[in-house]
Amino acid sequence: MKVFVTYRRQTSEMRSMIITSLLSIALVALACSHPPPGRGAGEVETSPQSQTSFKVETVIPNLEVVWSIVWAPDGRMIFTERPGRVRVYENGKLRPQPLFTVPDVEPRGESGLMSVALHPQFASNHWLYLSYAYNSGGQLVRVVRYRETPAGLIDRKVIIENIPAAQFHAGCRLRFGPTASFTSRRAMQRIGQLAQKLDSIAGKILRLNDDGTVPSDNPFVGQPNARPEIWAYGSRNSQGIDFQPGTNLLWETEHGPSGFDGPGGGDEVNIIERGKNTVGR
Repeated sequence: MKVFVTYRRQTSEMRSMIITSLLSIALVALACSHPPPGRGAGEVETSPQSQTSFKVETVIPNLEVVWSIVWAPDGRMIFTERPGRVRVYENGKLRPQPLFTVPDVEPRGESGLMSVALHPQFASNHWLYLSYAYNSGGQLVRVVRYRETPAGLIDRKVIIENIPAAQFHAGCRLRFGPTASFTSRRAMQRIGQLAQKLDSIAGKILRLNDDGTVPSDNPFVGQPNARPEIWAYGSRNSQGIDFQPGTNLLWETEHGPSGFDGPGGGDEVNIIERGKNTVGR
């Protein structure tokens, strides 16, 4: 396997960015209003192998499809709800009013407001990134950067948009790391096609700088009929991405088809390599 170790040295404010599909199951379970199946609030589960006990506690009740959670340097927990709300949990309490509500979100099916990410220099530049579905003659996904102020989020800047979307299998996770990359999922109507087309950003691992510009050393920069943002291709409904500490290997998970939208099935865990096709890995 190739070690994914590219690091873009620009300025202290221009760090690398990862935007990908990821449903953070463990964190969602923490913040949902209902405990995991089979264990109620206050019940304890013990692992016979390690004798480790886990206690289920409701931290914040009555939320609506929590999609993404990040921690600010000052200890606040910032998270998103699918209908478009950016919420803040601080000092042991949920802030009554949302930090921000996305005005043009399209929350149908599995879409809506999805990921939130804080810039590595958030403490000084206060940049916060959101990904969400919107409608523009059809369902699409965009990533937007804001600056947090005491009055709310301002200075909206579109990082990328027009990512093909559909009512189901919509998703985009934002992540900063030692490289500049992110994934987009395949549009359901053309599954298995767009992910293999280099002139489309659907079903791809994309690599961008934190201001939306394209790194000059991306593998398809300058290639005819190829989007320069692409780092790798062939993904299907990517739902997770992260770097392995110590090696910087880029790991990605995908949801397989479930009968109605394609033959066969099987979720995947992939190591993403520069310029490579994830199909059949």
